[in-house]
Amino acid sequence: MKGLITCLWFDGQAEEAAEFYVSTFPNSTILERNPAPDAPAGSPPLTVVFCLDGRPFVALNGGPQFNFSEAVSTQVMCETQEEVDYYWERLGDGGDESARQCGWLKDRFGLSWQIIPVQLPALLADPDRSKATRVMQAMLLTRHECRSHSAAVCASAARQRNAAVALLQQVSITQSAEAHTAA
Repeated sequence: MKGLITCLWFDGQAEEAAEFYVSTFPNSTILERNPAPDAPAGSPPLTVVFCLDGRPFVALNGGPQFNFSEAVSTQVMCETQEEVDYYWERLGDGGDESARQCGWLKDRFGLSWQIIPVQLPALLADPDRSKATRVMQAMLLTRHECRSHSAAVCASAARQRNAAVALLQQVSITQSAEAHTAA
């Protein structure tokens, strides 16, 4: 295998994590389960090589010495709101609830993910900085906090999310109209 490969360090959960990730993303599969050279039969694999949507990864059962942090995350670029919701719920299930904000979450293995609408980077880079600022403010309002909070907090979070999505859509529509007019 040539190219760049991301290696993810786990404390005995490499196979479970790889199976979870390949069940979450399309076009994904486990390629290899490799035992440690001196491992007795039936031991968990030392490494699990897998692809997520065609991108190679290695899950390593390296022990408790290292943990994931927010300093590194994987971005999931989503075409639709349904995709955003699917990955947000699927990857966030069993993860750190306090880490769920502004499109960021931690899964149950501690790995950080960013769930991002594909339009967001272009909207944030818009030459009209006031438009980009409105998009950033809308994004900062999007928090999926409902699992462990009251109905009032959930309703407030839903209103914030809906307002943010509406603003993102409005900016996107305006951007499309401006591009059409310029052409």
